[in-house]
Amino acid sequence: MGKMVALTLVLAVLVGGVAPALAETTLEKIARTETMTIGTRTGSPPFAYVNSKNEWVGFSIELVEQLVLPAISQKLGKQIKLEKKESAPPTRIPLLSSNAVDLIAGTMTDTRVRRDSVDFSITFFVTGAQFLVKKGSPIKSIKNIDGKRIAAQQGSTNARIIREKAPKAQLREFPDQPAAFQALLQGQVDAYTNDGIQLAGLKLKAPNPAQWEVVGEFYSYEPYGMAMRKNDADFRNVVNNGLMDGIESGRFFEIYEKWFGPQGELPYPMSPGVRQFMIYQVVPK
Repeated sequence: MGKMVALTLVLAVLVGGVAPALAETTLEKIARTETMTIGTRTGSPPFAYVNSKNEWVGFSIELVEQLVLPAISQKLGKQIKLEKKESAPPTRIPLLSSNAVDLIAGTMTDTRVRRDSVDFSITFFVTGAQFLVKKGSPIKSIKNIDGKRIAAQQGSTNARIIREKAPKAQLREFPDQPAAFQALLQGQVDAYTNDGIQLAGLKLKAPNPAQWEVVGEFYSYEPYGMAMRKNDADFRNVVNNGLMDGIESGRFFEIYEKWFGPQGELPYPMSPGVRQFMIYQVVPK
């Protein structure tokens, strides 16, 4: 009997020692490692990409560097380093679920379905889906893609909507944006569909930009948010506070202007309506 009691006590101690590690929050993990790891893109200019100097840069990355990371460092009372890992639509949620990354900061649309698996920050960008085609293409919108070969990224909202709204189109899914665009360059598909702002960035970086055009009215609403593990309210609050402080101070709009203003990487003026929407997301202190 005494041996059984002793064994029970040992098991209790072991389980007690393991339980905190299993229950470690994102902020606790970041505090322990002194590093926050984000999942982001390498080929989605100007949100997240590797530039000609081999630097990993972009609007989404700079929002993390300038607004989110300082908020986390302040919350934890220590300087936190930033580490980046590549993520794509099929790998984003698995990377979060496996604790390989703490935050997805790229071009991820906040949807009700995705909210079943992850939580999102406030919206930091708004766009909609369109098509990238060779100039002179008969494709002008989602209404005339029946029978056409349409490239999309695996796991993207665009692919899902094409299946729903244009079931007669020949949808071909690719693991990432460079692969989809390569298929378009080689004539394997007739159009590549993605969020309009990403297509504009892709066109800008193409070897011959004049050869391509972005066509069609938005056929979807794509609000971008930063994704994180579900039910981690403290971490979500810090991320949101960093973004809201940036909007309130005007720093958010300065970063937007750097990437999307007249002299930016990809001119894409923020409409008055979107600017007001951003401001309305800021809750009182």
